Amino acid sequence: MYTRWLKSILPKGLYGRTALILVLPVITTMLVVSIVFMQRHFDGVTRQMTGNAVVELRYLRDEIDAAPNAAAARAAAADVAAALEFSARPLGRDKKGARTLRPFGDLTGKSLVSTLRRELPEVGQIDLATRDRLAMIELDTRWGPYLIGYERTRMSASAPHQLLVLMFVAALIMTAIAFVVLRNQVRPIRNLARAAEAFGRGQSIRFHVSGATEVRQAGQAFLNMRARIERQIEQRTLMLSGVSHDLRTPLTRLKLGLAMLPEGEESRALIRDVDDMEEMLNEFLAFARGDSLEDSAAVDPLQLAAQVARDVVRGHGEIRLVLPPSPEPPVLVAMRPNAVRRALENLVNNALQYGKICRFEVILRQTEVAFLMEDNGPGIPAPERARALRPFERLDIARNQNRGTGVGLGLAIVTDIASSHGGALHLGDSAELGGLCCEFVLPR
Repeated sequence: MYTRWLKSILPKGLYGRTALILVLPVITTMLVVSIVFMQRHFDGVTRQMTGNAVVELRYLRDEIDAAPNAAAARAAAADVAAALEFSARPLGRDKKGARTLRPFGDLTGKSLVSTLRRELPEVGQIDLATRDRLAMIELDTRWGPYLIGYERTRMSASAPHQLLVLMFVAALIMTAIAFVVLRNQVRPIRNLARAAEAFGRGQSIRFHVSGATEVRQAGQAFLNMRARIERQIEQRTLMLSGVSHDLRTPLTRLKLGLAMLPEGEESRALIRDVDDMEEMLNEFLAFARGDSLEDSAAVDPLQLAAQVARDVVRGHGEIRLVLPPSPEPPVLVAMRPNAVRRALENLVNNALQYGKICRFEVILRQTEVAFLMEDNGPGIPAPERARALRPFERLDIARNQNRGTGVGLGLAIVTDIASSHGGALHLGDSAELGGLCCEFVLPR
């Protein structure tokens, strides 16, 4: 329980945690050094200097007590005070008792007072607050109390605050320098994370290797990996383009040959088979290519949804487009527009293929944009939804395949496009129409 609470208040980022590791020891060291130094050094020095003052005050008391009368006592006190460089005068009244006046923040006054009262019981009131830089001490003698004005610098260690201020300023300067160095060390890691996140969304942004040796190694490994993946995608696309060209040529010859045959049931069946083969080839190439070489652009998802709805409605079916109020300024999402448009068209066409109505809604969230396609068709049972997203899966029970052709690549293509953008495709039940609900999510 305690560990969980501690983790909840600690910084989550690398910069914050490193800064905490840097600042916490500095603060702790300053506190420990200050406390130990004040208690050990200043406290000990103050006791020693106050002890020397006690010797002088005791000598003054003895001289006053040895005087035959009050006048001689005043003369003796003046001579001793002049010789030892402090002031001494009779009060002419009784002492005020063993009171102590010490200002707040007087770090050495406590040791001074305790040493005086322990070593010199005749001391009455000790005033460290009224006179600046003077300790006013009432000393009880045979001829009445005397008020002693003693230089504070002769009784306690001076200027402890200067040391603390110097320590604080030095620590502040070194911490600021360390923060600058730390920011320069963390920046390459942030750039690497940003480049990796962008590449996961299908974007290739410029990344310059910098930082410490380990960070440079990680950055160079990422660049090598990205180059290999991009090269493999390009080679695959080029290979599939060649395969497409090679396969389309014999298919075209077959179609021409079948067109010259006498029209009949067998010839029409063969033409349908050739058309199916061509459609399968197009779907397979679309799935394998995935528009991965298309450049990303900032697109308004509301305008894109409206365009898809206009294009699809020209063909067949009823589309109910639901758009939120257009914000100012418009929301722009980085995407490969042709790939996303094809994914949305696939979902809308599927909804109209297996149902009569498609409800097409766009939802703008804080960190993502969601495109919802709902239909009034038979839907897909929950246990079969994960399999429906895999390539070449045809759910004959869940979706009536007699209403259309295909090789089971439609949802797989949409899933691949969503994943390449860092998003996802979720399948569920339509609460409004009762059929399938497809949620195509893209990060903002």
